[in-house]
Amino acid sequence: MDVPSHPTAPHRTGALVYRDATAADTDALVALIESAYRGDSSRTGWTTEADILEGQRTDAQGVLDVIESPGSRLLVVERDGALVACCQLEHREDAAYFGMFAVVPGSQGSGLGRQVLAAAERIAGETWDVREMHMTVITVREELIAWYERRGYRRTGKLHPFPYGDERFGIPRRADLEFELLVKPLG
Repeated sequence: MDVPSHPTAPHRTGALVYRDATAADTDALVALIESAYRGDSSRTGWTTEADILEGQRTDAQGVLDVIESPGSRLLVVERDGALVACCQLEHREDAAYFGMFAVVPGSQGSGLGRQVLAAAERIAGETWDVREMHMTVITVREELIAWYERRGYRRTGKLHPFPYGDERFGIPRRADLEFELLVKPLG
């Protein structure tokens, strides 16, 4: 896959177009992220968090913060002009952070997520010359963690508390939520 020489230049891999999000994409991105993780629509895919968290996954300000943050990119993935996935890439010293990953629920399990993750790893590696990709996953999401492990990520045992009481990240339905750092070497 060709990585764009300019961060905002869209590029294609097969039928997919990757480009940096703009403020005009905010509402569509919030809707995509919410549909992949919260509420009944998320239950048609396998990445739902609806059984462990209620409320929102993100909001317009959270998406805009990622779009506008220096050293951060929110990649929009389109197929035939339709938004099908997104992910955040953030430059953090010698690593990139991967987050805000969402795939349209009806396309989950089709290989699209695997394609987007691989493209994000290449883009981060070539854009910032980083050696590792980092992400955090809620530890009770064993199936999701196993999916990332099959793609070369390893659990580190480094845990971070869930932001209980901050409804911007959802309303927990259980008291044992925490995040674990997963890491993958790039290159």
